[in-house]
Amino acid sequence: MAFQLLPYFEPDFSQPHLAAAPEVVLLPAPKDGVAPEQYHAMSIFPEYFKKDGQWHLVKESRMDCVAVWENGDFYTREFRNLKAGDLIVVGRTENGEEGIYLHANGFRQPDTVQDTFAFRQGRSRETGFSRDYQELYDLLRYEKDHGKVVWVLGPAFTFDFRARDAFSRLIRGGYVHAVLAGNALGTHDLEGAYLGTALGQDIRTQENRPNGHYNHLDTLNRARLYGSIPEFIKGEHIDNGIIYTCEEMGIPYVLAGSIRDDGPLPPVFANVYEAQDAMRAQIRSATTVICMATMLHTIATGNMTPSYRVLPDGTVRPTYFYCVDISEFTVNKLSDRGSLSARGIVTNVQDFAVNLAQHLDLM
Repeated sequence: MAFQLLPYFEPDFSQPHLAAAPEVVLLPAPKDGVAPEQYHAMSIFPEYFKKDGQWHLVKESRMDCVAVWENGDFYTREFRNLKAGDLIVVGRTENGEEGIYLHANGFRQPDTVQDTFAFRQGRSRETGFSRDYQELYDLLRYEKDHGKVVWVLGPAFTFDFRARDAFSRLIRGGYVHAVLAGNALGTHDLEGAYLGTALGQDIRTQENRPNGHYNHLDTLNRARLYGSIPEFIKGEHIDNGIIYTCEEMGIPYVLAGSIRDDGPLPPVFANVYEAQDAMRAQIRSATTVICMATMLHTIATGNMTPSYRVLPDGTVRPTYFYCVDISEFTVNKLSDRGSLSARGIVTNVQDFAVNLAQHLDLM
C-alpha cells in the first residue's frame, strides 16, 4: 500500500462556543524584546485566532513563542525578535473563550481499542520497533519527492566507517534535505575522511592510533588554515564522509557552536541566536525531522518544530518527528520538554543508519 499522510480535519467553527467566541485581544509590545502581560505562548499544535470575524490558522508555529498580527495575518515570533508596538495576542485560555483555539486532535489516528490498564505502553529497550522501521521506510520514500527531511546528528554517528558510508548513501539517494549538527559532528566526520580516525580511533578497526588524540585538533587546524570546508576538501583531496557528500550534493548543513567546542570549524555559528535562526530557517519547511544521538540538539530542534505544516497550496499536513538514541532517557525527555508528537526509537544510531540504507536499497 502506498504511503498516505494522516488527513487533517479542521475545527468545526459552527459549534456554539466557537461561533460566539469574542475577537482575540491584541496588545502592543511595550519595548523591543518584551511581550505584554498575559501574552499567549504558542504550542506545537495548530492554533487559530479570531480576527475580524474570521478564524486564522497560524501557518508557521513554534513552541514558547508569541503570535504577532502583521500585514493581515498572524506570525510566530521569538521574544528576542519583538519590536516595540508589535501587536501581540494575549490570553491564557485555548478553547475559544478569548478568541484563541488550540486544535490538538486535527490529525485523527485510526480507531484502536485501548485498555485502561495494559503493559508495554512506553518506548524502551524492550520495545519492538519493527513496525516503526517499516513506517519510516515508507515515509522516507514518500518524503523524497513530496517533502523535506531534516536530520539532526550527534558526533557518535561519525565513529564508524559503515555508518558514515550509510548516511552518505542516504544523502545521495535523495533522503536528506538538510543536516543540523554541532562542531563535533563536522570535526570528527572530516577527521575520518582526512586521517581515518574519529577522536583518534580508527573508524574501521576501532583501534586507537598513536598520538591519535591530536587528530581532531590537526583536522580543525588544517581546515581553519584553508578558511573554509570546501577549500579544505579540495586542498586535501577529501572524497568521503557526511560533510563531503553534503557539499557534493548541495545539501545545506548548520553547525551550531557550544561552550565546549575546540577550534571550531570555519562555518560553525559562534553566536547561539544566529545558530538558532539558521536551524529554524531549515525547520520552517521541514515535514519530517529525524534526530540521532544528540540530546541537546534534539530538544532544541523539537522546540522549533510544530506538529503540522501548512503547504503552499494551503493543505495542512503532519510533521513527523523521530528521536533515535541508545538511551531511553533521551527519547523520553523529549516528550517531557513538550514535543508530544515525537516518535522514539531506542537503538544504536550506527546500526539504525545502516538499516535504513539497506532497506531503501542504497547498499
